[in-house]
Amino acid sequence: MATPQGPIPQRQLGSTGPTVGAIGYGAMGFARPYGQAQDDATDDSADALIGRALDLGVTLVDSSDVYGDSEEAIGKAIARRRDQVVLATKFGIVRGPFDGQPAIINGRPEYVRERIDRSLKRLGTDHVDLYYQHRVDPDTPIEETVGAMAELVEQGKVRYLGLSEAAPDTIRRAHAVHPITAVQTEWSLWSRDIEDEVFPLCRELGISVVPYSPLGRGMLTGKITSFDDLPENDYRRKMPRFAREVFETNLAAVEIVREIATAHAAVPGQVALAWLLAQAPGVVPIPGTLHVDRLAENAGGAELELTADELKRLDALTVAGEREVTLDQNWSYGGTPPLGR
Repeated sequence: MATPQGPIPQRQLGSTGPTVGAIGYGAMGFARPYGQAQDDATDDSADALIGRALDLGVTLVDSSDVYGDSEEAIGKAIARRRDQVVLATKFGIVRGPFDGQPAIINGRPEYVRERIDRSLKRLGTDHVDLYYQHRVDPDTPIEETVGAMAELVEQGKVRYLGLSEAAPDTIRRAHAVHPITAVQTEWSLWSRDIEDEVFPLCRELGISVVPYSPLGRGMLTGKITSFDDLPENDYRRKMPRFAREVFETNLAAVEIVREIATAHAAVPGQVALAWLLAQAPGVVPIPGTLHVDRLAENAGGAELELTADELKRLDALTVAGEREVTLDQNWSYGGTPPLGR
């Protein structure tokens, strides 16, 4: 297995943004997104996780105001190493579209101002390096939301701006108000619809892509080998790409990733991350974990170089099923009304 011998390589976010480790750390796991129960015997503390991340050169630490207590935990963990961290957090999700309830998304300027102050207090810092709109508000023009976010830059509360799961037109309109440094969206060998329009647009505008769930929501680690490996309360059981009827088909794609990993004395997840890093210099995936050993394993993906033939094999992989359950408006590739509607 590839393990970093020193700090991992660095990349620049956007055309004028900060330099970060080529692999970042996503804190969504703090919120137990798939219904997992907390297990003190196996979960490492935020202090241990963030400390090890920084030692490895994993300097982009990504949270959200809806990831449980992640902001408080990260704030305490970075208190003595704040200058070593490129700290990102997000706002905008009031309630996710789960359990049959529609999503509530808020991008109104007054909400933007309220949430940054709340996040700064929870994080124990006077500024956030990268501030994302977590989902786009279908009722608020993006120009109004980003205008309020730009005010935060002027006030020194935020340094760079980002969007998450925004449609191409939304990204272009936002970028015209204030430079967007990064766009966060799901992207992996398991989920590639970004490549049609969003990724080309980001390259055109000099915006980095920060892929979340870069390990295919766990599938690309190679550790899930049957539908029954998922606990009964695991949300992934409802996701089309994990459905019993397509599971074996999709597992065949993972086997190719495993074959390539074996050739490099690596693990499948490292191959999945190395493939993403090969797509463009501005791509910085943010795998998440609550285990220090997995964090080091993920960082090793930054030092794995795939051959041209291996990249072609991976490019040719196909996956059956939609990436998400049917969700309501703006959860993926969201749009907003025109300004002055």
